[in-house]
Amino acid sequence: MPVSICDVGPRDGLQNDKVTLDPRTRAELCTRLAGAGLTRIEAVSFVHPKLVPQMAGAEEVFEHLPTDDGVAYSSLVLNRKGLDRALATATTEIHVAYPVTDTFAQRNQNVTVEQAAQIATEIIQATDLKVTATISVAFGCPFEGKVDPGRVIEHAHRMAEAGADEVILADTIGVGTPHQVKQLVPEALKSGKPVGLHLHNTRNTGYANAYAGLEHGVTVFDASVGGLGGCPFAPRATGNIATEDLVYLLENEGVVTGVDLDALIEVAHWLSATMGKELPGLVQRAGNFG
Repeated sequence: MPVSICDVGPRDGLQNDKVTLDPRTRAELCTRLAGAGLTRIEAVSFVHPKLVPQMAGAEEVFEHLPTDDGVAYSSLVLNRKGLDRALATATTEIHVAYPVTDTFAQRNQNVTVEQAAQIATEIIQATDLKVTATISVAFGCPFEGKVDPGRVIEHAHRMAEAGADEVILADTIGVGTPHQVKQLVPEALKSGKPVGLHLHNTRNTGYANAYAGLEHGVTVFDASVGGLGGCPFAPRATGNIATEDLVYLLENEGVVTGVDLDALIEVAHWLSATMGKELPGLVQRAGNFG
């Protein structure tokens, strides 16, 4: 079964970092990732720059991106205003996300879960572009603790019924385990839509969760070049699983990703030098093998 990887480094990878890259440099990161074979890249987030200054200048990022390279450059939007801004650019996919706990929803988007679900539904139904709906804190919430799996599945099916083209289950703070993946993914797949995973490696279970997902029907993985990432509204949430580490795992398990791992490692090295810091991903440090 084909597997696709969406590199969320230009958005999720950078949104919580102390280093802020200008729009032109973020666009260059996107094109470097595309050059390494990534065909899906979450390029920007249309949020207020006062809330997430690292994401300021989203429109300018798109001004520096190619429109004819066959790569899907997506935009994360959290409300209708963000969608309208995104649709005024050359974005080719829309990503919408909301959490399934009220405390997180209030702190992250200043709404209840029900209000967030209604906003997500409106966004999905207001565009003809491909829409990915992400269910955040699906594996655990930093404020409310364990999350009822039934609630997660209810919202996954709700977004599928609303018209989302695929549904992503997000381990926003990196607390998930393979047991949870095996529990959630098959039930989410009953919606009839492709199911993906957005994983953080906070507690070193991210890659085990990715493998469990692969075994149970996941066909979409979010990952961040170099292992950057985190959520400004989630205490102690550290980096996403690293794209190059995920590619190494998948390719050596016989899964064709279409990604040039050596080229991707070079992108991670470039990003490390650009940001003036060492990145947490392991394969970009150790190198490819074989």
